[in-house]
Amino acid sequence: MVEAPSTGGGSLVGVRVVELGTSVAAPYATWTLAQLGAEVIKVEPPGRGDDARHWGKMLPDGSSSYFNALNRDKLGITVDLKDATDLKWLKEFCATEVDVVIQNMRPGRVDNYGLGAADLTAANPRLVYCNLWAFGSTGPLSSNPGYDPLMQAYGGIMSITGNEGDPPIRVGTSIVDMGTGLWCVIGIQSALITRNVSGRGCIVDASLYETAVAWMTNSVASVGVDGRRPLKQGSGARGIAPYQAYACADGHLVIAAPNDRLFQRLANVLGHPEWSDDPRFNSNPTRYNNLDELNAAMEPILERETRAHWQGALREAGVPSAPVQTVPEMMVDPQTKALGMLQNLEDGINLMAMPLSFDGNRPPLRNYAPSLGEHNEMIKGPTKKGKD
Repeated sequence: MVEAPSTGGGSLVGVRVVELGTSVAAPYATWTLAQLGAEVIKVEPPGRGDDARHWGKMLPDGSSSYFNALNRDKLGITVDLKDATDLKWLKEFCATEVDVVIQNMRPGRVDNYGLGAADLTAANPRLVYCNLWAFGSTGPLSSNPGYDPLMQAYGGIMSITGNEGDPPIRVGTSIVDMGTGLWCVIGIQSALITRNVSGRGCIVDASLYETAVAWMTNSVASVGVDGRRPLKQGSGARGIAPYQAYACADGHLVIAAPNDRLFQRLANVLGHPEWSDDPRFNSNPTRYNNLDELNAAMEPILERETRAHWQGALREAGVPSAPVQTVPEMMVDPQTKALGMLQNLEDGINLMAMPLSFDGNRPPLRNYAPSLGEHNEMIKGPTKKGKD
């Protein structure tokens, strides 16, 4: 077994993970496991490899920005599942030398190759096997494939995103894919802890649809109260005011004053202390019920000055606010730099760090994503190379 490099929070050092994954969700899960110290072996088909190798912007070395973002710090091998010898090797490897298998193949495909949960856990009772489905392990849609935007649509997320009356829009990042990856990590870690006591692994099931639906927790509770469809709130949040983005002279600033104390401070900064006693605005429920009137009063004032002006005044008053930054602005922001959230190797691409630290140490970037089949000889041996 190749020793996994230790990290600041290397709780999974010594755990070997095989990823039968592609695209975003499973690779994001295994990236997280790798950051926690696990040795992750990414299995790809020879030739084209993971779909994500061809997504995003292409680097000078021919690799893609997407693939590097999702597959750093892993070992990469190729296995031709249609080749009997290659497939036999992978089955034996998972049965004898692996702690965790995670897969997000199209439903039915993994079982057809004898790599499904039932086969591999029977051969290796200590194995933790994680299925990452599209629509779940059961139900009328369980055999369907799926991608992040489908789940944002079908799970209800698009119905509450954007402004009321506008066409449906997708949350700008792969929130369902990456969220499902994190649920897989939680499930896998829980199963490994249980295995330490029982000596047996288990099968973990997660899906994009379940994650999308789970993100709707507040909306579901709201429907349970009055039965009404939750409306889109733009940059705001239902039931809270003021709590949204406002136009300033040079861009937008999100202002959060969700209680009476903060609203009184905000009203003072804006030069209208009387607002906190106005019956339309003297409590959060009245402010939200009269949000159009409140915004009509606030907007002309805020538009007179820059974001920085209002940020300074609000910070001094103790009212939370934040400018709507572009990605390049966020990347050079002093707070981003102070936290060390962007990591790179010499002369390399910036990649996002893990948003956790252990005893003040953030897990480091050790290697960029592997080239296709880069570690075949290391893992499979010189006589068992996949066909690149």
